[in-house]
Amino acid sequence: MAYIGQAPANKPVSSSDLEDGLITNSKLAQDIISGETELATAPADTDEFLISDAGVLKRIDASFVGGGGITEADMYRLTADSSNSNVQPLTAWERVDDATFSKIGTGVSVSSGIFSFASTGLYLVRFKASVRTNGVNDTLELEGTPDNSTYDTLAKQFYGVVSSGNPYQSQILESYFNCTNVSTHKIKTNFNAGSACDIHGDTNQNETTIAFIRLGDSQ
Repeated sequence: MAYIGQAPANKPVSSSDLEDGLITNSKLAQDIISGETELATAPADTDEFLISDAGVLKRIDASFVGGGGITEADMYRLTADSSNSNVQPLTAWERVDDATFSKIGTGVSVSSGIFSFASTGLYLVRFKASVRTNGVNDTLELEGTPDNSTYDTLAKQFYGVVSSGNPYQSQILESYFNCTNVSTHKIKTNFNAGSACDIHGDTNQNETTIAFIRLGDSQ
């Protein structure tokens, strides 16, 4: 095209020169995503995705998407035996520290036998006890509180003599626990024993244990 006088200078196109919604899907390169730098680790909670919310593009933090996997799993074991007594709660707990042990996430914490959670969620709590009994209607209890005060019995196991000689037994109690507030929702275990009854613990191996697995978000 010929110009009279000096040709107009080139002017970069800016966003203000384009109408909203002008660029359509067909104008985008097919490698617009795959051509970018790879994120080679799991997204952080504050990383963002672009999502169509009923046809409207919005951004969403990765923390709301979730990976679908287990984010918290932890296990403690009783470190010493307790004999011929009622212990409410059991207190001689330590996190398992074997060379091959590992937890997922922050894990739970324990103080004076009371277990607290690092994050809310629906948890599977599994209490496995190694006991020896000579009585009748001795009990193990798994209890939980929603208010850091009043405890409900989540699971209870009766055990007694099944043969002569004060036999050893393994008892398992488990329950789902819906932790909606880490400050108030807590767990404890009770050992209610009669004469010649023991619950066994060892700092070098798992005998009596309690395990916590976060299954998903609190309900």
